[in-house]
Amino acid sequence: MDSAAHRSSEKQIETLERLIHSHSEPDLLAAAENPNLTEDLARAMLSRRDLPPAVLQELAKNSAVLKQRPVIVGLVAHPRTPRFVSLPLARSLFPFELMQVAMSPAVAADLKIAIEQMILDKLDKLSLGERLTLALRGPTRIAERLLLDPEQRVVETALQNPHLTEACIVRTLMREAEHFNFVELIANHPKWSLRIDVRCALLRNPKTPMSVALHFAQTLPADVARDALFHSNLPASVKTYLMAEIQRRQR
Repeated sequence: MDSAAHRSSEKQIETLERLIHSHSEPDLLAAAENPNLTEDLARAMLSRRDLPPAVLQELAKNSAVLKQRPVIVGLVAHPRTPRFVSLPLARSLFPFELMQVAMSPAVAADLKIAIEQMILDKLDKLSLGERLTLALRGPTRIAERLLLDPEQRVVETALQNPHLTEACIVRTLMREAEHFNFVELIANHPKWSLRIDVRCALLRNPKTPMSVALHFAQTLPADVARDALFHSNLPASVKTYLMAEIQRRQR
């Protein structure tokens, strides 16, 4: 590049830097549509939460910067990007990019739900390594779905997810088709097996081992254990035995 061209390029960058920090919508529109807009400048623009929706819409039409995936992620995650812009763009993102958007605190609830559904729709096609990463770091809905993963390593990892809740564990235990390994994992888990609602769910699960059910029936408050067993799917003979144990404990 000769010196004249270099000076011209520098001048364009200086102009764009001025435009992206302007509070004038025409200036911002001019920057958004400029084919010389760089990834760094586009990301600097997207760091502004006061961008008008029209500017974000114009930026989404700029094919030069849309070649850069961080710009697409920034557009989708921006709280003022119109849904008719953000949702089509989101469909081009990879699962971890979608997770990045879903975990952003600035993302609106309706968009977060849509993004999480996109991730859920892709789960069956993901590699073990990708599912393990999502299990550990993904949002609550993703972690809960991965409790049903056929790979035990994924399930064990999801149980460590900081976004997983007690309600997720209970819902999964209440699924009729839940595999036996999950019941055992929860019954022996150092964190989840201590929760009262989880213990009640285990008392209702027909695949809970007799020894586990007996331990929980003996350690839960009598009225709580009795209520759980009243709504339990354990075999009738097991429920009768456990009810008798609770009755003996109260004498």
